[in-house]
Amino acid sequence: MNYDMSDCTLCPRCCHADRTKGKGMCGTGESIVIAKAYLHKWEEPPVSGKNGSGTVFFSGCSLKCCFCQNHIISHGAFGKKITTDRLGDIFLELQERGAENINLVSGSHFVPGIINALDKVKHRLHIPVVYNSGGYEKPETLRMLRGYIDIYLPDVKYYSDELAEKYSGAVDYTLCAINAVKEMHYQQPKLVYDGEKLLKGLIIRHLILPRCRHDSMRALELIHDILPDKSYLISLMSQYTPAYKSCEHKEINRRITGFEYDSVVDKAISLGMEGFFQERSSAEKDFIPDFDLEGVDGI
Repeated sequence: MNYDMSDCTLCPRCCHADRTKGKGMCGTGESIVIAKAYLHKWEEPPVSGKNGSGTVFFSGCSLKCCFCQNHIISHGAFGKKITTDRLGDIFLELQERGAENINLVSGSHFVPGIINALDKVKHRLHIPVVYNSGGYEKPETLRMLRGYIDIYLPDVKYYSDELAEKYSGAVDYTLCAINAVKEMHYQQPKLVYDGEKLLKGLIIRHLILPRCRHDSMRALELIHDILPDKSYLISLMSQYTPAYKSCEHKEINRRITGFEYDSVVDKAISLGMEGFFQERSSAEKDFIPDFDLEGVDGI
């Protein structure tokens, strides 16, 4: 598809940057940049499956989360420029290695290029495509992806605008995330399985932050109010580990407690939500990928 990168408004920042000559607020220019492409086995079970999710980590991000564990690529934009032809080849290489799906991580600022890559290989790609997102999306951009994405895997990080601005630099985060989730659910309104493997649907992630359990509960209530029961899955993550600039905020410069996590889990259960409740032992830095350009030049 054609998109005017000289006046970019792909994400809610609407920075109008000329990405043909410089970088937008996402930290990237016109060319697709990725940091890793490999079989990732630490997603939710119906996404990772037996062989792992064929995960492509895109560099850059429109959010500015102070606790980002992937800050090397999200804020530092570490990675290598590739063409849309190469991106399509990467999808096929991951499929050949047995990937359960193609997992596009933080690719909103490269949506036109992703669509062009998928167009080139869709006749040879026979596994689901996952859109793995921080939730800070424009419905207009998501509509470009209609017919391309089988599984949506967004975050809904906050209920409070104050927290969203403080920790992610996006005061409009919650409104954007909720509108994005509505569009994602419109595109994939039902959970479709092949055995235990998810083929189509929506999984909403929520990372519980220290001292923010009440905000987490309100976020769950908001999701529950806007989406039909049992038409999506919730994934409550306990893996928060202080990273990057979280030390600048004393209140979140620690892991969450069992009480904080259990309180949010109990809320999800009381709302009748179904999905995944992560063990607190998952809060380890070993779960952070090594961004070493694996799979970028060839797998």
